[in-house]
Amino acid sequence: MAHDTRSYPQKPADAYLFATCLVDQFAPEAGLDAVRLLEREGIAIHFPEQQTCCGQPAYTSGYPDEARAVARRQIELFPEAWPVIVPSGSCAAMMRHHYPKLFAGDPVLEPKARALGERIFELTEFLVHVVGFRREDRGEPCTVALHTSCHARREMGAHETSAALLAGLAEVTVAQQARAEECCGFGGTFAIRHPAISEAIVSDKVASLVDSGASRVVSADCGCLFNILGRAEHIDRAAGRGEPSLPGEHLASFLWRRTAGEQG
Repeated sequence: MAHDTRSYPQKPADAYLFATCLVDQFAPEAGLDAVRLLEREGIAIHFPEQQTCCGQPAYTSGYPDEARAVARRQIELFPEAWPVIVPSGSCAAMMRHHYPKLFAGDPVLEPKARALGERIFELTEFLVHVVGFRREDRGEPCTVALHTSCHARREMGAHETSAALLAGLAEVTVAQQARAEECCGFGGTFAIRHPAISEAIVSDKVASLVDSGASRVVSADCGCLFNILGRAEHIDRAAGRGEPSLPGEHLASFLWRRTAGEQG
């Protein structure tokens, strides 16, 4: 599915953050940095503490009833007509495009799912098209590679907005990796069901990122980022390297550090 065109609102005074389960459990600093970026732009960020998973793992594994049970809980958590910002194109795509499919034909929940979907924004999309993010790059010159998840690229167009944010940093050079549009091999539960295939795919991805000459990789999706960095670390250990050959971080953290004057 190609990402849809949409009209964008004016910058709001308030917005919700749907952090995603990976950010909440494994990369809270990325969520906090997303909040810092948004609050610095004058937006009050609200975080419903009952939020959990978007339901995508169950949905893509062929368990629609279980996915509906998870999605139903999320739909009720954002009662105000504020934007819902998601620091993951994969989760944002699930909530924007697939919640209405999950509840198709339900006279109560389908309209709610569609209304919520219209308020779902992937973080980089929101920063570019709603905030108009423009901040001075206060970091040292560096070269990075950008990885965009498959869902973020194909359903949210987030490869374009992520690239635009990096292009706005004067001291950052974006290295061009071979086959940038290819999957990292994670694919949620795909990596669990098909580990050998996943390992082969991510090994190719790590090689292309290293060969690009970048000093680090950035991504707006933690699932892909963890998969890439985990494989890179395994390769480093096997080669006896004590320092990571491919460090990386969530794009929210990278943007915050660069524009807040924190080096790295």
